[in-house]
Amino acid sequence: MASASSIAASIASKTKTKKKHFVAQKVKLFRASDPLLSVLMWGVNHSINELSHVQIPIMLMPDDFKAYSKIKVDNHLFNKENMPSHFKFKEYCPLVFRNLRERFDTVTNEDKPSNITTTSGNIVLNECHHPFIVECHGNTLLPQFLGMYRLTVDGDETYMIVTRNVFSHRLSVYKKYDLKGSTVAREASDKEKAKELPTYKDNDFINDGQKIYIDEENKKMFLEKLRKDVEFLAQLKLMDYSLLVGIHDVERSEQEEVESEDNEAEEEGESDGGGIGTPPDSPSNTLDSTKPLSPGEFDPAIDVYAIKSNDSAPRKEVYFMAVIDILQHYDAKKKAAHAAKTVKHGAGAEISTVNPEQYSKRFYDFITTILS
Repeated sequence: MASASSIAASIASKTKTKKKHFVAQKVKLFRASDPLLSVLMWGVNHSINELSHVQIPIMLMPDDFKAYSKIKVDNHLFNKENMPSHFKFKEYCPLVFRNLRERFDTVTNEDKPSNITTTSGNIVLNECHHPFIVECHGNTLLPQFLGMYRLTVDGDETYMIVTRNVFSHRLSVYKKYDLKGSTVAREASDKEKAKELPTYKDNDFINDGQKIYIDEENKKMFLEKLRKDVEFLAQLKLMDYSLLVGIHDVERSEQEEVESEDNEAEEEGESDGGGIGTPPDSPSNTLDSTKPLSPGEFDPAIDVYAIKSNDSAPRKEVYFMAVIDILQHYDAKKKAAHAAKTVKHGAGAEISTVNPEQYSKRFYDFITTILS
């Protein structure tokens, strides 16, 4: 099981650490400026410490999927600078999520932040999702759910789902796409394009002439995982999910690193001495402190969604690809939206709101066309 510090670090702020020193991480645990995040980190650390004393069950029981743990802190003197003095922390299905973290092989040296999503809905996949993860041994493109919590601060309740980060803390993404396999109204807005890192959509991907250049072995493994995932989602009557694609340009990243180091050397009045490289204790070199990684290289145990481009690709790239936003049921609201869009755009239009079986097939077929 992942250590308390590793999970706490994986949901903490984006502060990079130079060494995998978990005592230092624990000190930083309560330094978040946002009281809500401080409570979350405190609660997760407390929960995992408690779970470390609980024997791992041979198998999960139905009651484990209904279980929860709660703690209430009511102390006017409690670390006022960084923590609210009154708060409640509730964790849902602690043993289930601990088992999922083990299935996903959440490693102890992972220091990148995970996605933290606030939600007012329910996590519907516990009893269905867990057997699927067991069956596929965690080898999936679906979100890696690490925990679900309810935080009560100043009387306000906030529900949070924590998932593993799709992208890398080391390899920067310069372009990203949200792909559904639909072409109706599937382009980024002008407002979105004005962002530093916009999320582009299907029509943008097509108009950019973008392709995912991976070798045959990686393509086969990727499509096999995707096929099983979308079949599973269709069985649960889930739809409207996306393939999140992030692209890391290796040469561009190298050039930016060189320019950055040149600027730093000039500011410090130092000469590079004819050689430019990443400092030995740089965060970008410490995925494994005994084995620095070359540009464009990654540790597959940490960057689980990463695939490098093939040798014949026009650019040396690394792709991060995962299925996201999987909790949308094909309910009465979605059926009504399907009917309205069909009337507006015609029966043959590639609208995003279709039944789960049709959605999964169209989604899978589209993804097969973008792999080269």
